[in-house]
Amino acid sequence: MRGQAMVLALVLGLATACGGGGGQTGGTTAKGGDDGTPQVTITPANGNGKARPDQGVTVTAAGGTLGSVSVKLRGAAVPGTLSADKTKWRTAWTLQPGGQYQVSATATSAKGKSTTASSAFRTSRATAATRVNNVVPSENETVGTGMPVFVQFNKAVPEKAKPAIERAIEISSTTPTEGAWRWLSAGESFNGLPSIVFRPKQPWKPRQRVTVKVHYAGLRIGADVFGDKDVTRTFKVGDSHTVNINAKTHRLVVKKNGRTVRTWGISLGAGGDVQRDGVDHLLTTSGVHLTMDHVRLERMRPPGKKKGDPGWYDEKVPWATRISNSGEYIHQNMDDPSCLGNRNCSHGCVRSPASDAQWFFHWSYRGDLVKITGTKRNLQWTNGWGYWQLPFATWAKGGALGKTVTTAKA
Repeated sequence: MRGQAMVLALVLGLATACGGGGGQTGGTTAKGGDDGTPQVTITPANGNGKARPDQGVTVTAAGGTLGSVSVKLRGAAVPGTLSADKTKWRTAWTLQPGGQYQVSATATSAKGKSTTASSAFRTSRATAATRVNNVVPSENETVGTGMPVFVQFNKAVPEKAKPAIERAIEISSTTPTEGAWRWLSAGESFNGLPSIVFRPKQPWKPRQRVTVKVHYAGLRIGADVFGDKDVTRTFKVGDSHTVNINAKTHRLVVKKNGRTVRTWGISLGAGGDVQRDGVDHLLTTSGVHLTMDHVRLERMRPPGKKKGDPGWYDEKVPWATRISNSGEYIHQNMDDPSCLGNRNCSHGCVRSPASDAQWFFHWSYRGDLVKITGTKRNLQWTNGWGYWQLPFATWAKGGALGKTVTTAKA
């Protein structure tokens, strides 16, 4: 009875003895007794109103081992891990800013004596202006086997925060897949948003599910400001779609799961427009592209030119599947049909017969691999989703942690 009364008094008196407002210093301790009852300490302390979310919750036991540990936010259990010797437990991830947490833990000594401690606290509400803007692919989207995974931010991420963010991203797939994360500046990103991008070492195995969990809530992003919320995205990898385009033979070959399903004559860029940057913008780029998006009727105008300039055009082109950021599409031919399968007459796009362009528009996923060969202009890795242009070892060096990762089995 004496031991139980002592524990009860400790639990009831926590707010008075160990409560307090700011900081992460100190914890709530239920002290062991002379009769061999263990000591349990919970950090943050009971009553703390501004606990640091990046520090998580830690529970330790002295003179015994931890049994049950319960950490809850709005009634939901918060995951954590117990040390091998069962004397320390801590949350798996950082905490939600402004969250009200309830913690309860029990430790038992070798003599069978037990101690229970509890703590109720609130984390700091200070969230960073840097937020996760989007995750690509879209929820439940079916994508191609070359598809990268983008975690995009509304503004530049501080360098000091990048390692913590990278460690806080969980990625799992039906088939464990080796890959690596790489940070892209706004200038390197396809849409101008600073990003961290996952690319598999080899194309994804087809017909599987991938889940990305960004444990952003509570990460320290700046001086005493923290990530606002977690983001989760699940998508599917569809069949293997590959496209091979040869500028010399003027042919396009489409394969599904390794089998040729369609082929047609095409016309690539004619060349002959070298601009101030030294690039011939009328040449199609050679290299490994990815299908990026689909536009039923795309307005096309030449880069670096205005109305009245030599070579100016302004056209609306149907069945346009984008494959780069430099204005390259697989689309319906709108000009001389005799070019198709015979010579390169386009402004840089992959002109195709109307029926084939329409079929490809509906058939292809985002992230399908499109390999173009035989032109004198190479695809830059920062052009659209040209990430397969980089050797994987080089790609992996662009991460804050500088290492590869293997997706967990979903």
